[in-house]
Amino acid sequence: MKEIALYALDIAQNSITARARHLDIALEEGPEAITLTIADDGTGMSPELLARVSDPFTTTRTTRKMGLGIPLLRLAAEQTGGHVSIESTLGVGTTVTAVFCPGHIDCPPVGDMAGTVTLLVQGAPELELTYTHRRGDRLSRLDTGELRAVLGPEVSLAEPEVVLWLRDYLQEQEALLEE
Repeated sequence: MKEIALYALDIAQNSITARARHLDIALEEGPEAITLTIADDGTGMSPELLARVSDPFTTTRTTRKMGLGIPLLRLAAEQTGGHVSIESTLGVGTTVTAVFCPGHIDCPPVGDMAGTVTLLVQGAPELELTYTHRRGDRLSRLDTGELRAVLGPEVSLAEPEVVLWLRDYLQEQEALLEE
């Protein structure tokens, strides 16, 4: 994966597969670190699985025998001088935190976080998702619960008009962070 946004998408998809109802994605960009945190209330992992989750030959999938998301994220972060930490409790949820050192030549770009979040909302419109992106003293935030409150229960977040609006809104917010 060549962008932090794609790692976020992969880890968030794991959360959805783990039956998460709530998903918090936080991205903080600073001069010393880019920190990506993804927290869910999914099924969580047993201590045994948690101990092996960074092994590429460990997966809970039945369609293939390899799980590369966490190992590749760990490798990408460590190549920059950063690290990955994972906290998980069976039946409670999982939090994955990846720290990248932005000054390192191997640090991947953040990439299209607006596209990632839009895709997650469109693909799992029932998910309660909160996304925050902080760069310096600027903050962008999206809460699907607040969005549902404005739209009402009869409008799905997967409606094409909502998806297009959401994508534009997130792109505008990301652009404001760069000013």
